[in-house]
Amino acid sequence: MAVQTFSRRNLNFLLHEVFRAEDLTQHAYFQDYSREAFDMVLDSATEISEKILLPAFAEGDRTPPDLRNGEVKVHPAAGQFLKAVGEAGLIGTGFSVEHGGQQLPELVNSAAAFILGAGNNSLIMFKGLTEGAAHLITSFGSPELVETYVPNMLAGKWTGTMCLTEPQAGSALADVATTATPQADGGYRIRGQKVFISAGEHDQADNIIHLLLARIDGAPKGTKGISLFVVPKKRLDGSDNDVTPTGLYHKMGQKATPAMHLTFGERGDCHGYLVGEAHKGLAYMFQMMNEARLGVGLCGAYIASAAYYASLRYAQERPQGRRLNNKNPDEPPTLIVNHPDVRRMLLFQKAVVEGSLSLILEACRYFDLTRVTEGQEQEDYELLLDLLTPIAKTYPAEAGVRAVSEGMQVLGGYGYTEDFPLEQYYRDIRITTIYEGTTTIQSLDLLARKVTQKGGRGLQKLLAEITQTLDDARTFDDLQPYANRLSEEITRLQGVTRHLMALLATGDAERACADATLYMEQFSLVTIAWQWLKQAVVAKRALVGGAPDGDEAAFYEAKLHTMKFFFHYELPKTLGLAARLLDTEALTLPTEAVVML
Repeated sequence: MAVQTFSRRNLNFLLHEVFRAEDLTQHAYFQDYSREAFDMVLDSATEISEKILLPAFAEGDRTPPDLRNGEVKVHPAAGQFLKAVGEAGLIGTGFSVEHGGQQLPELVNSAAAFILGAGNNSLIMFKGLTEGAAHLITSFGSPELVETYVPNMLAGKWTGTMCLTEPQAGSALADVATTATPQADGGYRIRGQKVFISAGEHDQADNIIHLLLARIDGAPKGTKGISLFVVPKKRLDGSDNDVTPTGLYHKMGQKATPAMHLTFGERGDCHGYLVGEAHKGLAYMFQMMNEARLGVGLCGAYIASAAYYASLRYAQERPQGRRLNNKNPDEPPTLIVNHPDVRRMLLFQKAVVEGSLSLILEACRYFDLTRVTEGQEQEDYELLLDLLTPIAKTYPAEAGVRAVSEGMQVLGGYGYTEDFPLEQYYRDIRITTIYEGTTTIQSLDLLARKVTQKGGRGLQKLLAEITQTLDDARTFDDLQPYANRLSEEITRLQGVTRHLMALLATGDAERACADATLYMEQFSLVTIAWQWLKQAVVAKRALVGGAPDGDEAAFYEAKLHTMKFFFHYELPKTLGLAARLLDTEALTLPTEAVVML
């Protein structure tokens, strides 16, 4: 029996009871699917996770990639994984049939990715990056580019990357200096350097297709002058394309996937091919970046899930000490799962994992609905997705780090050793707060852009969604107090938002956004509380209407209990956050000297 890293029962609950994935099949775009078909996808993901990914989890960490003679050797499980998901059709399952995909709802696609990632959070990156790069090509590339590159990428024969960051620019994409010089054949010669390129070089695929940002000769300065290019490692004739692995970063975690420093055009002979129109590259790349942000949030959730079940397993097997009310030294030690503080730590992990996954799947549902709606309705779902994306990236990452830390604490000293997987999960998850836009960047995006987008319509729509959940909860007497509490939190969040918007209106962005990360935390806690209340409503309906017994009744009762835990232990943190955000004294704005003294 495989080691548990996720709960299939919880996935089924979220997919089929909370978000009602089968309802999507009423739309023509998803009409070929059924619940049985969705379950088959999850079954396939589970098999690959158990047979290929999980067995290589620790080994991939202990034998990280190695750069020798211009070639990067990675763990062979990466190739086995790519072959397996390619043959199973699990790469690009969400793509349209026209582009070689299966038009699977993203709701189900992300559930499958959750299963795979819980098995091995490092190796799944090969798949995710390839999907993102291929989707960019299908969305904005010419038919020739799609035909040339996408089929082999979806088959797992070629992999993809995103090449944004440069040594001198970091996250400041306006300062991209990589150049693209037009050629007579319609292509471009690429010259420049990119850093922190995940899966940028390896020996487990026949080719690597880089999606790269560069500036065409004579292009305007700043973000308006950036274009997007396909830059393959090898040309179609198999020859080298002057893409050189300059360095391999030695990382804290997720070691099985190499992070590369790449040089393009060192010999002046790197061929690139324009995607879409010139100077629109950053707008195009935002598609992959937004997809990747949801993917990073999902990564935080599935690492935290695997860590939770590892610490729960230990707590259920390790005897130590006696219950606090038991003073008899002659009695045998009790399992540590019986100690109240251990249960608190376990409940916190469970609340983070299941709350985070619920939020991500909510965002996926909105994405699916943008595919099957039109006009105003479609725009509303797009606004909801845009608003939730920075939260769905940030909360699972930040709270996930804390959750895995609590998991290590459950194990005590053993959690700090390589004898158990918690230390690796801790190292692996830390990057999620940095990948694809740091927490700071996501927080600035939320406060300064997403909340005010379209005159605040996205926020209005989100509040309408939450209000519906409040109404549903108030139909049950024992959920009314929690609905009322969440209503109070929304009022508090609205007050803070108005205060910060007033500061933004003064033009002093530095003052208004100084505590953007705290605003993100407050907003996230309210959002996750909404997701937990939503789950509680469904669980309560099941208990009242279906009269389940045994494990099923226990599952629903656990949902209600975990909701209460989140409301009582986590949600009150908004009080301190709001107090700080409404404070008129700006303590982080004085000069550097204050910090240095």
